[in-house]
Amino acid sequence: AQITAVKTGERRFLELVERYGSREVLAAIDHIMDSSELAARARTASIPDGVYEAESFMDDDGVEIGKRVPIRVKVTVAGERMIIDLSGVAPQVRGFYNSGQTTAYACAQVAYKCVTSPTDYPINDGSFRSLEVIAPPGRVVTAVKPAAMRRWMTFPMTIIDTIFRALAPAIPDRIAAGHHADLIIALLIGVSEKTRQIIIAGMSQSGGGWGAKMTEDGVSATIAMNDGDTHNSPVEMMETKYPLVVERYELVPDSGGAGRYRGGLGCERVVRPLIELGLTTHIDRSQCAPWGLFGGGEALANRLAIRRNGVVKDDFVNAKVFTLPLRRGDAVLLRGGGGGGYGDPLERPVEAVREDVYQGYVSLDAARRLYGVVIAADGCIVDAGATAALRASLRRADDASPAA
Repeated sequence: AQITAVKTGERRFLELVERYGSREVLAAIDHIMDSSELAARARTASIPDGVYEAESFMDDDGVEIGKRVPIRVKVTVAGERMIIDLSGVAPQVRGFYNSGQTTAYACAQVAYKCVTSPTDYPINDGSFRSLEVIAPPGRVVTAVKPAAMRRWMTFPMTIIDTIFRALAPAIPDRIAAGHHADLIIALLIGVSEKTRQIIIAGMSQSGGGWGAKMTEDGVSATIAMNDGDTHNSPVEMMETKYPLVVERYELVPDSGGAGRYRGGLGCERVVRPLIELGLTTHIDRSQCAPWGLFGGGEALANRLAIRRNGVVKDDFVNAKVFTLPLRRGDAVLLRGGGGGGYGDPLERPVEAVREDVYQGYVSLDAARRLYGVVIAADGCIVDAGATAALRASLRRADDASPAA
């Protein structure tokens, strides 16, 4: 398919040259790139000059369990130019969570395109002429031999998220809160009892929440930001192809961060193998929860748990396991985290909170505790007097807190 696409592109390009002439076609390409550059420069110039920094972390490298991997970024804006400095990203690690240098540039370019011309100009080299990337070798996104790179796609999602976090004070209207930032994939491996063939069952991405923005709630059940080509396999297909039963696949209430705008909800999938299988996962960001912005709450993080003998055991230091034996009757619980909230939850319209409760996105307890909205048990009727009093009380408590 890829070769066919390249050959089709070659044929169509030559058709354009034959029809219009090489000079005109190449001039048109230059014009498209120059237009993209002008748009990116103009929107970069609209960002206040300054140096903006932020940090987050990954759970670990899969070898030194529990040893966090810091992600520090620095963004400098000067007129029409932006510099994204990834020198502060952690040195390459012993495990296989490393990427090559192209990943560092891709992270910076994705973030830059999102904050300058996300939809109205095509992606081309002109879009990035006003961007400088500093990415010295030997970091987790510029790893050199003999670093292992099996899970090269793990870091970019968090690095892009952290670049956005750095720029949030400068352009709050263009930035979303943190998202679940992982593909949430697990492999179930074993041997078929009937055919004696090897089974490699991929529990495909369950989806998670994206962060809220200044003007809208985050989206729910969505693939992480650097993997738009990863598909959500239908439950029926998985059950037909593999000896598995999907017991539950649903949105997780209260998984999105509270805020004036609520973060998107994550998904939870519970899968029970019908034969003995081994479980392997490489899930990250189970410790670094998706953050909120400007008073918004953080979301639930990614999660892995195992149910044995009817009891859920959630005692993993992180969400990574390697060939963990599963017996008949065991079940795997995978949760994609939510998205962070944006703004003060006490400013969310009461009717929006009531609708969230009615739809099952927010629990009655969270509506009261986080949003200050008192709703009847049926999720339909708001107690206006009790809500006004509770919100006033929660605001006074916030004003009196040390952080305030």
